[in-house]
Formats: sequence, structure tokens, C-alpha cells
Amino acid sequence: MQPQITVILDNGASSIKAGLARGPEGDDDDQPKLIPNAIVRSKGDKTTYFGHQLERCRDYSALHYRLPFEKGYLVDWDAQKAVWDGVFSSEVLNVDTAESSLLITEPYFNLPNIQDVYDQFVFEEYEFYSYHRCTPAATIPFGHLFQAGGPSPPECLVVIDSGFSFTHVVPIVNNQIQWYAVKRLDVGGKLLTNQLKELVSYRQWNMMDETYIMNHAKETCCYVSTGFFEDLETCRSNPKKNSIVREYVLPNFSINRPGRIRLPNEELSTTDQVLHMENERFTIPELLFRPDDIGLEQSGLAATVAASIALLPHDLRGMFWANIGLIGGSTNFPGFYERLSSELLSLTPVEYDLQIYRSEDAITEAYRSAIAFVNDPAFSAHVVTREEYLEVGSNASRRKFSGWQSSSAPGDADISKITQESMIEDRGQPSRKPNRSRMRTTTAPGRRR
Repeated sequence: MQPQITVILDNGASSIKAGLARGPEGDDDDQPKLIPNAIVRSKGDKTTYFGHQLERCRDYSALHYRLPFEKGYLVDWDAQKAVWDGVFSSEVLNVDTAESSLLITEPYFNLPNIQDVYDQFVFEEYEFYSYHRCTPAATIPFGHLFQAGGPSPPECLVVIDSGFSFTHVVPIVNNQIQWYAVKRLDVGGKLLTNQLKELVSYRQWNMMDETYIMNHAKETCCYVSTGFFEDLETCRSNPKKNSIVREYVLPNFSINRPGRIRLPNEELSTTDQVLHMENERFTIPELLFRPDDIGLEQSGLAATVAASIALLPHDLRGMFWANIGLIGGSTNFPGFYERLSSELLSLTPVEYDLQIYRSEDAITEAYRSAIAFVNDPAFSAHVVTREEYLEVGSNASRRKFSGWQSSSAPGDADISKITQESMIEDRGQPSRKPNRSRMRTTTAPGRRR
């Protein structure tokens, strides 16, 4: 019998989004607990904090991070176990793992030997009753990101997941990731923060050891420009006084005051230190759209999306262009949606409509979709039980969880046949072309037809 409680663990490289799903009749944790996925050593406190304990820190200057993830993959299992122990403890979720099921997210293109270690930790270390492992994008069709487009999720959609390590473009057909068309952009929140640290350290203060502070400055001050060269000229013509420049007041941990943007006419004390954020505000997020600015030989995000859709069956591309969803913390920059819409519009074929869906909280969207997936009656068919694992080992997971290793690029006719069968089942009649009527109703006003 499947346990009533399912632990949801959106195991990101920067933060873990954790909560409990208590079944269709239970009270789910709609808002997850956000836990730093790191072991942090504070020089000021001279204390080591494990994951959720970081909120007890009083001096965030010169923090040293030990991250379980390196270059997008989970490699430090000792550090990860220390963080997970705290998550499952009475201080956070207070859950009995042996009497619970687990849904955990993994990186895209995760390596088989790393997947085997996931299985070992889940069943041998924590002894979960059962578990399901998938990528964050795989949960999105079960959530409400595309709800504005109709009562049921679209059969064909594209998820843009811009996270800590990378940005992925993930096409999905009937809840199945089309791995042959998944694209990766080697720009994520970590690279942007590191680039900001280097710029500020070169131009103003040495901030190379202040990852926590500069990450907050990035999230507070930066935005995606919709007129990059105009903004650049504004900063060049009058560097210190213009509409773009902001003064970021560095935190003062001796009086427990966080960093902030200086308000107009605000008086500063003699002890306040200020960062002048000029073109750094928009040149840092610009790397998502122009990675070649720092020597990465990759296309920008809009061109990557177009390249991914171009690999998909021709008669379904209209549905992909009409159902693009945004998740991940790096999509939260002001102006990101407008810039992506503008660049994608110029790349969209004239016969298709463009529609981009954004979440109210892009960071936790995958978690909320995972809650809906767990409450789906079909979820029990997607889990591997401890009994199955003890019988055949990780082969049980390989059979149950469809991965990128076993995927291949099907022909147009293969996917069209699958999609038509789904449409017959859902609506009682086949459809050989994208559903144009629904795409038009979800297109923003003023868009071309």
C-alpha cells in the first residue's frame, strides 16, 4: 500500500524546495521550505551551518560555501547527506522516511552512475518506501503554469528552466521530454553572480569573497535591458548621474542591517559603504541573451529556443511556439519576459503565434507542479518501491524512469501518431494540425496573426 505522505524534494544546486504532500484528502504544503543546498562556514561567527541552519547566521560576510553540486551535477554526497539529514529532521519536515514516499528532482542529462547513487541513498541510507526521480521540467505539465491557455495542459509545450548552473530549453510531448531536442545554455545564476563579483572587484571594492552579498546585490539591482545599446550610451554619457545608476548600500552585520538600494535623498552615516551599480545592472543578465560577450561560443536564449523547436516535427511546431513556459530563478529579472518575447517574435515563423507563460513564483513552480503530480491518481504507477530495488537493484529505476540515454529522435510520423491518439482520447476526434483556435485565444493582444 502506497504511503499517505510523500516528501517533495526539488533538489536544486542553489536551494532545496522541500515540503510534504499528504494525499488527495490531506493538507499539502503549498509553500515549500527554501533551504540553501550547501554547508556554509562563517568567518565572522566562526561557525559551520548545514543547509537550513544558515538562517541562524548573524554575519554573512566572507562566507565559505561547500556545494554538493559542481558544474550542474551532484558530486559531493557527504555534503548532500548532511543537508538532507537536516531536511528530514524534526527541525524542518519531521518525517519518518521509512513510512514515506519520495519525489526528488535530478539534473538534466544526469549521468547513469550518479543516478545509481541516488537509488542507493534513497533506499539504503534513508529506506524510503518508494520514490520517483525526474527533472524539474517533467513535472510542469501537471501544474498550473499553462492554465491560462485552457482547462487542460497542452499536448506540446516548451519549458525554459534557467537555474543556478545552466539554462535548459526542454520540449515536452504528452508529458514526455523529447531529449533529442533539449538544448543547454551554459549560463546560470552562479555564472552571473561570479561575473558581477569580478566586475565590482575590478571597478570598486574587492568583493571576490562576498558571494552572499553580491548574489543579493544581483537579485536587487540587476535587470534585463530591452534597449541594450541605448542604456549603454546613457551610462557612458554621464556615468555617475543618470536614470540607470543605483547606489547599493552594503550590509552592516554589526548592527544586523541587510544590504539595500539607497532611497532618493536618504542620508547615509559615516560608516556606510556604497556600491555604484551602473551598467553592471544590465550587462550581467545580458549574458543570457549574448553569452559570446564573455567568450562562450553559444547562441543566446532566443536562438536556442528556436533551434530546439526546429528539431521537432514540422506539423507540431505551431503548438510549441504557442506554449512556452518560464521557470527557474534567473527568469525573475525585471525585463526578462519582455526581452525574450521581443527576440522570439522576430524568430517565430509568420504562420505561427507566439505565447509565453510566466509563473507568479518561478523558483517554486516545479515544486507546486510536483505536488499536483503526486496527487494525480496515476502517480503510483510511476514509482519504484524499496522491495523492487532490493530485488533487482537500480535496474528497477532504469525501467521505470525514462531517461535521456535511451531516447532517440523519432520521425515526424511517430510523434504525430502519438499526439493524434492522445487528442482522440481527450476530445473524441483527431487533429492533424496544431489547435489554432486555442492558440489564438491565448495570444496576447496586439500580436500578429
